[in-house]
Amino acid sequence: MLLPQEVIRAKRDGKILTEQEINFFIKGITSNTVTEGQIAAFAMAVYFQDMTMDERVLLASAMRDSGSVLDWNSLDLNGPVLDKHSTGGVGDVVSLMLGPMVAACGGYVPMISGRGLGHTGGTLDKFDAISGYQTTPDNALFRQVVKEVGVAIIGQTGDLAPADKRFYATRDITATVESIPLITASILSKKLAAGLDFLVMDVKAGSGAFMPTYEQSEALAKSIVYVANGAGCKTTALLTNMNQVLASSAGNAVEVREAVQYLTCKNVNPRLHDVTMELCSEMLVLGGLASDIPDARKQLQAVLDNGKAAEVFAKMVTALGGPADFVENYDQYLAKADIIRPVYASQSGIVHSMDTRAIGMSVVAMGGGRRRASDAIDFAVGFNDFIAVGEEASSERPLAMVHVRSEAQFKEAESALQQAIICGTSQVDDAPQVYRRIRLDDVK
Repeated sequence: MLLPQEVIRAKRDGKILTEQEINFFIKGITSNTVTEGQIAAFAMAVYFQDMTMDERVLLASAMRDSGSVLDWNSLDLNGPVLDKHSTGGVGDVVSLMLGPMVAACGGYVPMISGRGLGHTGGTLDKFDAISGYQTTPDNALFRQVVKEVGVAIIGQTGDLAPADKRFYATRDITATVESIPLITASILSKKLAAGLDFLVMDVKAGSGAFMPTYEQSEALAKSIVYVANGAGCKTTALLTNMNQVLASSAGNAVEVREAVQYLTCKNVNPRLHDVTMELCSEMLVLGGLASDIPDARKQLQAVLDNGKAAEVFAKMVTALGGPADFVENYDQYLAKADIIRPVYASQSGIVHSMDTRAIGMSVVAMGGGRRRASDAIDFAVGFNDFIAVGEEASSERPLAMVHVRSEAQFKEAESALQQAIICGTSQVDDAPQVYRRIRLDDVK
């Protein structure tokens, strides 16, 4: 007879856990027969003893199977079911464009997204900025929108990977969040439960990334690629640059504005465009919708230029309860701050670096993110028109425009931005936005 403490003991002593032991422990988390203390002990044992790649496959699969697993076969879709997941960043508005772009090229994207975590913005919080948009529709509406529109971006339902919710809550208060096997299982349990055929991971590296070093970001990417493929979902990963704010904006309503402007070709930030196109291209190739990356990029540019991607976004917003004319009149629907004002560098010069995490925390401090899960979000606050690394900050070129509710908020945001963005006199070499692709052959 298996006992939770014996599974903990085995991992504590560095043993490789069996499928039976892992399934037993995860079922105990779901059924509450495993205590919070035992979850904490297991997480700490994994933190120190690690897991083999094959153990990670078993753990992610068991957590996937702790609740419902979506099945799209009954809808007779005429294209692949595929998705992208990001480890989170600042100004990472990619999902809002990527889903409609891929759908416009023939894919089906049931994107189950999350809220902001720490300094990183959440896709769901951005959609909550759209009046009427339902981020938690019932399953019937979710499936209907995916079939009819090609994309639906919503939040996690309670019956998808419920073991992860309880497991993560304990990890969060026991200093065991930063374990690559546990991060891998947490991310993939939810994505695998979405019933995907294909997945592309965007793993951030840099000052605004979840993982503190490039090497750890790379290790996480390799872990996710191996485990997802091992669990039956064809997956690749891109390591992307989070050493500066990705988009021109950071906040909720300001990022939604930028997403609509991007889709309608009115404001295309080159960094954001590079990352979005690379992720979308990888999805199209992986899903068999394009023969290679150049073919994929050609298709994607076409659906931007001819307005099809913007049309798909508009249909998704309307189908999930948002305004029918949102794309045409987004400014009428998105919250606006009382004060919108530039922030200038303390000393002019060429931007050498950004503490991107500090910028994300500044958005949280304004009310654009949460310190506690129960906090309400002010959708209007944030930054836009960000300067880029390598550009010159001067009296003519501010660091960014700040959107705030009060003079006190402005002073705090101004100080945070001036400290986070470092200027110098020398030129700065261009850094790539995508460092590398990681496919299964790179991990084996």
